[in-house]
Amino acid sequence: MSTRLPAQLEASAILRLAESQGGFGAVLAKGERDAGTILLVTTCRGQAGQLYERMPQLDGSRIFVATKAENPENPQEFSEYLARRRQQDPDIWLIEVDIADPERFIAQIAALT
Repeated sequence: MSTRLPAQLEASAILRLAESQGGFGAVLAKGERDAGTILLVTTCRGQAGQLYERMPQLDGSRIFVATKAENPENPQEFSEYLARRRQQDPDIWLIEVDIADPERFIAQIAALT
C-alpha cells in the first residue's frame, strides 16, 4: 500500500495553506485524481513565476524542486512551457499560488508530506 496522498487531497491542502497565509491559490489544470503529478507555480504579487516539481531523492523521498523560472522579459515562454508539459501528460495537476514568501511556502509543504 502506498503512503502517498491522493493528488486531489494534496492539491486541496496546498490551496488551503496558501489561503491561510493570506495568499491566493488556484487549480489551473486538474489531473488524475489519485496519482497525478503536481506542478506548482509560485508567484509573489503576480511577479517572478517559479515552477516547482516533485523530484525523487536518493533516500526515496520526493521533494519539490525549482525547475523553471519565468523570464520577466518573455513571460509568454513560461506559459508555453507549462502548456507543453500539460499536453505531454494530461494527468498533471497545475496549481498556482500567489504568496508573500514562496521559498518558505515550499518548505512548509515539504514539512507536511
